[in-house]
Amino acid sequence: MSRFPQVPFAAEAGGAAGAADNDSGPELAPDELLILPVRGFVLFPGVVMPVVINRQGSIAAAQAAVRQGRPIGILMQRDPEEAEATPNNLHRMGVVANILRYVTAPDGAHHLICQGEQRFQVEEFVRRKPFLSARVRRLEEPGSDAQDIQARFLHLKGQAVEALQLLPQSPPELLAAVNNAPTANALTDMVAAYIDATPDEKQAFLETLDLRARMDKVARLLAQRIEVLRLSQEIGEQTKASLGERQREVLLREQMAAIQKQLGEGDAGKAQEIQELGEAIEKARMPEEVEKAARKELRRLERMPDASAEYGMIRTYLDWLIELPWSLGEEPPIDIAQARAVLDADHFGLDKIKQRIVEYLAVRKLAPEGKAPILCFAGPPGVGKTSLGQSIARAMGRKFVRVSLGGVHDEAEIRGHRRTYVGALPGNIVQGIRKAGARDCVMMLDEIDKMGSGIQGDPSAAMLEVLDPEQNNTFRDNYLGVPFDLSRVVFIATANMLETIPGPLRDRMEIISLAGYTDAEKLQIARRYLVARQLEANGLKPEQAEVDDAALAEIIRGYTREAGVRELERELGRALRHVAVGVAEGRVEHARIGPADLPEILGAPRFEDEVAMRTAVPGVATGLAWTPVGGDILFIEATRTPGNGRLILTGQLGEVMRESVQAALSLVKSRAAELGVEAGLFEKNDIHVHVPAGATPKDGPSAGVAMFIALTSILTGRTARSDTAMTGEISLRGLVLPVGGIKEKVVAAARSGLKRVMLPARNRRDFDEIPEDARAQLEFVWLERVDDAVAAALDAAPVREKEEEAAEAGF
Repeated sequence: MSRFPQVPFAAEAGGAAGAADNDSGPELAPDELLILPVRGFVLFPGVVMPVVINRQGSIAAAQAAVRQGRPIGILMQRDPEEAEATPNNLHRMGVVANILRYVTAPDGAHHLICQGEQRFQVEEFVRRKPFLSARVRRLEEPGSDAQDIQARFLHLKGQAVEALQLLPQSPPELLAAVNNAPTANALTDMVAAYIDATPDEKQAFLETLDLRARMDKVARLLAQRIEVLRLSQEIGEQTKASLGERQREVLLREQMAAIQKQLGEGDAGKAQEIQELGEAIEKARMPEEVEKAARKELRRLERMPDASAEYGMIRTYLDWLIELPWSLGEEPPIDIAQARAVLDADHFGLDKIKQRIVEYLAVRKLAPEGKAPILCFAGPPGVGKTSLGQSIARAMGRKFVRVSLGGVHDEAEIRGHRRTYVGALPGNIVQGIRKAGARDCVMMLDEIDKMGSGIQGDPSAAMLEVLDPEQNNTFRDNYLGVPFDLSRVVFIATANMLETIPGPLRDRMEIISLAGYTDAEKLQIARRYLVARQLEANGLKPEQAEVDDAALAEIIRGYTREAGVRELERELGRALRHVAVGVAEGRVEHARIGPADLPEILGAPRFEDEVAMRTAVPGVATGLAWTPVGGDILFIEATRTPGNGRLILTGQLGEVMRESVQAALSLVKSRAAELGVEAGLFEKNDIHVHVPAGATPKDGPSAGVAMFIALTSILTGRTARSDTAMTGEISLRGLVLPVGGIKEKVVAAARSGLKRVMLPARNRRDFDEIPEDARAQLEFVWLERVDDAVAAALDAAPVREKEEEAAEAGF
């Protein structure tokens, strides 16, 4: 309470639109209350306050209340800037008030003298024209006879009296009202009404129904105001005495300057700091344009007072310029043989990927100043994309830094914030280079496919300049404001899905696909890398625990189903932690984990080979699918029931896959005679096609061949081979068209224990990319037309004929 003002007129009251009527207005229900909205003003129970109104809705409400002899409800607007008061911008708690006096001034303003009576809570707004009204619930004041409330009452009264006495001109009537306050409720509301507080703070006081909490809030705020009044009084007294102490102040300032000089502070210390910064700029070997900008900022810093807020901003900016590696250090020569050895030591398999990296390094060795391509490793999680970047840095003898782009949705994360903002920093690219300490580092842009755009801009658009060898030699970060050469940085990006990368950004990168590992490759990786890593992670030594190759193979087949090896490493960790418990308790000195130990340690196998079981009856075909985490097996199930020729599709099929089923059915109908299908079957039966794993959305045209085989199987009674999977799009002419993801699909087929795969003949170009062990494990059937698929996938005789032949043979 910095001052207790004379009772002022409140801010203009607001009301609903509408003109005041000459009659008493519409009749109100007994529990209905006229509402008078006000702005920047809170009335409390027991307090008399004037209110000025000049809007038509407020005038109509006040006149109706006076004519009908009714009280009025005063509610404060949430936003005082809004011209019209609506139920949405009004607080829900206010005070019921009686209008003691209504006066119209010569200037047209309407003045009310209102006395607060009781708190109320709005239950429902009833009408808006010609004035606001609402159904309300009146709130009774809590009792104030408890001893702790009486103690608070005496304390608050003492505070209010002290605050009034500290005022230069204390109103005697207000002091008398405080001393004569009858109850704690009355005193608290009186002090809250006249204390120097914001309207929102007063509304909070009004809405605090618990008397103890309300008294504590008011007492705390009043204590702060008393401290301000005391300090103001002391400053006033010191100001009077300061004029006589000017000479003493000058002497003290001279002594302080001498002390700062001895400590190296003050002007002498600042001069030394400026000199050190100048020397650091000289040693940084900046480009001419950058050094010119740095010198300009240094001159500004020299003329600026130390206490200035901008002083720290300029100093931080200069630190960034000085610490960035503007010049190239001595680049170590690239040893191709050593690079091969590093890649082979860090990763098993991935021969084509390693060959491409060696080619990349060879080009950098022969043409160091050339513009190298931007590599992007694309593949499912856990196949070693990030670790390949680290291996490249080791092979080149360069610093490695990783920049995570997953979830980045602000362009400033790439280009930085402008220095006008408080707490501004350069973008992640410049921060990464500073962290690496080298302008020719290897920078891994991890999860580049997971950047998103928002209201702050599109970070993928900012990456266009970063990843363009023709432009990134003059990359301009918003914070630095000067060009920085990124052409010597080796950028390597990683992604799981290429579809989410914008086309222009994808065009700037050379995509290198990493497919999933086969079971044989996983076995080698686990034996060479994962077991040793998990032994160390779990505090075990090689002589304390080991895992059989047969156990590793069982974990791969029965406990994991993934393209990479992350889940495999987690399962190995679980098995070795089981051993670690026995070693820690002293029960085990050496443990050898075999296949028979796995059910006890890891539980029952979670995956089993369902191919033979699912393809043992007509109408089931095995397809191959591509997913973001690698290839997978897709089962197509078809059945027919008596009906009228409907086609029923289930299994969360996308629009393209639904069209593939319709095309396959039309193709079967057109070839019914050749396939041996009775023409009447289509009109007398409903055909139901289902793809299991119904909770997983599926789409794409590559299941066309599998759909055609499943429909042919159910209509002819011929069973599809249980060891064969197929993929390919079909046309209504019976052609088998090429599809994508051949490498991942074939790897999935080999991993699932299949023996044959049927692929479109036009996908022969992808044969060389299939891993060697997968090619050795599988038999490949190349399809030109659907007739080739029927001949290769379906048994020659229907199931009925097989059963009859078996019965004749006596089985």
